[in-house]
Amino acid sequence: MGKPTGFMEYERKDRTYAPVSDRITNFTEFVIPLSDDELSTQGARCMDCGIPFCHQGCPVNNQIPDWNDLVFHGDWHAASDTLHSTNNFPEFTGRICPAPCQESCTLNLTDEPVSIKSIECAIVDKAWEEGWIKPLIAEHRTGKHIAVVGSGPAGMACAQQLARVGHDVTLFEKEPRIGGLLRFGIPDFKLDKSIIDRRMSQMRAEGVVFKSRTHVGVDIKATELLDSFDAVALTGGSEKPRDLPIPGRDLNGVYFAMDFLKANTKHVQGVHGEEGVISAKDKHVVVIGGGDTGSDCIGTSNRHGAASVTQLEILPQPPEKEDKGTVWPDWPNKMRTSSSQEEGCERMFSVASKEFFDDGEGNLKAVKCIKVEWNKDENGNWQMSEVAGSEFELQADIATLAMGFVHPVHEGMLEQLGVELDGRGNVQGDTEGEKAYYTSMDKVFAAGDMRRGQSLVVWAIREGRQCARSIDEYLMGSTDLPR
Repeated sequence: MGKPTGFMEYERKDRTYAPVSDRITNFTEFVIPLSDDELSTQGARCMDCGIPFCHQGCPVNNQIPDWNDLVFHGDWHAASDTLHSTNNFPEFTGRICPAPCQESCTLNLTDEPVSIKSIECAIVDKAWEEGWIKPLIAEHRTGKHIAVVGSGPAGMACAQQLARVGHDVTLFEKEPRIGGLLRFGIPDFKLDKSIIDRRMSQMRAEGVVFKSRTHVGVDIKATELLDSFDAVALTGGSEKPRDLPIPGRDLNGVYFAMDFLKANTKHVQGVHGEEGVISAKDKHVVVIGGGDTGSDCIGTSNRHGAASVTQLEILPQPPEKEDKGTVWPDWPNKMRTSSSQEEGCERMFSVASKEFFDDGEGNLKAVKCIKVEWNKDENGNWQMSEVAGSEFELQADIATLAMGFVHPVHEGMLEQLGVELDGRGNVQGDTEGEKAYYTSMDKVFAAGDMRRGQSLVVWAIREGRQCARSIDEYLMGSTDLPR
């Protein structure tokens, strides 16, 4: 906790953003951090609430009251140590996590939660600036060799934990650079990629070997890993996108959102030149899907100079404010506006897409839409129905399908291994018990989106850490790695 009466004495304050007119001219981060004194004051607002529900809200079980108190007292170094005891990459979560911990904060009962995410990010940023973050090199090598397939946050966390206890770890990535969707799926204006690079330098010093441009299941057979390594961790993403099989789906200008984002982030990062860009400049863009990926399409399109951006969501508009008594401390369904949405877009709710119209030359020119309504049936289940006579058209040169992901790609690695899948098409595996993160195959483990489906970066880090613990125990008979 911070100061016992701090929450009554100090108003909530959080990071701000650079003006929209400035930030949409480039792809650099635009968050304006709080000063050390301001952060100390915000840390003081952490109250002696008895039960820290923020622990429940945080998948990695961050010791939030502890480092809030340390920041309040100015002991930033100890705050960094406490923060890193549960989270390998707080600079990632401090930037792109939606912060379920803040929704669980007791002070959120009055809509004034502690600025947890900002304090977390400030702690790790200061730790890097001061040189407190060093490689944690194992004193002894075990002689065990482990392959980690997929270099997103789950794979990076798993690899780092295993290297720190002396295992030889090789991290495989099919893309040209390490980081998974952190690298190419999330735009640079939300996460500067030098932040990934400095963690890679730390991990490399700890003994992790990175192998990019190596697509397991394509460039090398997945079964070869079983012959070459003592254990294999499958930590790739849930990359099979949800499609929209309506007339005109194959027109030029209709893209999966991740294809659109990757093409542009790779250009920003210098992986390819202008020839690889999918530009929205002077074009009318329709984003189908109301989540974070859709938001990233909006922010990217605005930075290109799109003529217009419209975001469609098939679900009804959420309430402006949740009912705290029935929801808190769980994640609430309420109206949220992202920084990209603030930069300019029209948001439309309860709208379904029916058809993509052709300009006569194979290019997209418009999207036919219809309004829908949601009602409960006799069993209490929500059912969607179209509103008769509500069809309308939206001018569109580009449409991005940002409707989420259904499961990992099965072709290639998973089919070659023959691991069992769950009912949703993810790799089958439990998170508790003696076989936590085991798959149906001996010495093959799975964690992150590969096992749980599309989720948050903070869940990926948690599962990567816990998977590393299971692998270490499998190989050595016991483990000192934390859960």
